[in-house]
Order: sequence, then structure tokens, then C-alpha cells
Amino acid sequence: MNTPQLVVHRDKELMAQAAAARLITKIVDAQASRGYASIVLTGGRNGNGLLAALASQPARDAVDWGRLDLWWGDERYLPEGDPDRNDTQARAALLDAVPLDAARVHPMPTSDGPHGDDVEAAAEAYAAELAKAAGPENHGTVPEFDVLMLGVGPDTHVASLFPELPAVRETERTVVGVHGAPKPPPTRISLTLPAIRSAREVWLLAAGEDKAEAAAIALSGAGEIQAPAAGAQGRSRTLWLLDAAAASQLPRSLYPPASA
Repeated sequence: MNTPQLVVHRDKELMAQAAAARLITKIVDAQASRGYASIVLTGGRNGNGLLAALASQPARDAVDWGRLDLWWGDERYLPEGDPDRNDTQARAALLDAVPLDAARVHPMPTSDGPHGDDVEAAAEAYAAELAKAAGPENHGTVPEFDVLMLGVGPDTHVASLFPELPAVRETERTVVGVHGAPKPPPTRISLTLPAIRSAREVWLLAAGEDKAEAAAIALSGAGEIQAPAAGAQGRSRTLWLLDAAAASQLPRSLYPPASA
């Protein structure tokens, strides 16, 4: 695993704009090098803020949206179109405004879909979809993600991997059903740490004073069972994108002065 890199911005708005610009560059570079890009989206205020910032940037037109594969790191197991679902929020923030290829957009299953209340079956179906998209050159049974984004919760959770719960302990499966999540709704679907760590780059987004303690814990050498964010690392790069408030409990030596 690699040492996390930190970039700290003055406020959450600047962080969202800079992260959006960074993501556009990554997508364009991947498409130039191999013809397509593969990105994993995250929900929450920071993930949706990044997508809204991307929607407002003229540089978004540099992306070939028809050659972009989109996946999700986790999802609330709710009916299709529910306003609390990550994919519903992502569509409102950006996806409905750009010319995506619908076949390359991969939302996680819904609770009113073919699996009904069986979230485990829904998780298995998403794992099968990932495996189908993976090529022989990929690492394991997921496609090669160029960037996998994660919001960091105040309790250090990422995706729907919460401290000490069974999902964060998973070492074999790529997708799991989550029961009894400590924040509503309690039933969710999530990528596991093995799937997350298959990505080329993992970006962790944290903004606001309520994320300061979580960032400090995750970056202080905590174990991944107690602090899932500590276990979220990319194969080639792990990047923490923070605002000054979220970085307020970190030693100043962790990031260069210029990044503020």
C-alpha cells in the first residue's frame, strides 16, 4: 500500500471545484490512453458537491461522456428514484445533464427491483455485474477503476463500511449487503475493502469540522476495523481531499503549506 497524500483547501466550495477539475483531468487522460475511463461515485454532501461543481465547469465538455463507465461505492437499499438514494442525487447533480451511455451507468439494485427485500441477493447481483465488466488484465473480479471516490463519515466510515460491523471485516467478497447501519436507512449495499483497494486511485473527501476527528483518527495509524477510512487505499495512489476545517486536527507536517 502507498502513503496517503493530502491536499487541503481553504473551504468546502474551493475543495469541490478543485476536486472536480482534478477528476475531469483524470477522466480525459484515461480516455486518451485507452479509450474509456471507469469511475466510482460516492454520495453525501461532499460527493454531490463535487458532481455539482463538475456540472458547472466549462471543462466538463472535454470529457467524452459516452466512453465513461460509472459505478457506485455504496447505496441505500431503497426504491428506484427515492430521493435518498445516491444514484438519484447524482443524476440530479450532474448525470442527467451530460450525454452518458446508459449501458455504461451501473447503479446498485433497488429495493423494488427483482431481489425485493433480499439485500444479500442484490449485493451478489452487483458483484456479478462487476465481475462481468472485469477483463483478464484487471485485478480480481472488478474492473479497473481509474478513480474511486469515498466520502468520510464523522465515525470514519466509508461507503457503507461502518466501524466494527461485519461488512468492514469482509476479505473475500467484493460487494455485501449491510444490515443495521448506525445511520438511516439501516439496510444498504456496499463495496468491500478488497474491491475498494483494487482501484488505481482512491480519493477520500472530507469537509467540515464534523469530519476533523475522523480524518485525524484515520490518518494516525488506526486499524481499518475501528476506522474503515484507514483501510481505503488505492493501488497507485491514495488521496485525501480536505478543507481547512476537516484538516484542523491534523499535524501541519502532514501536508505542504502550498496545499492550503
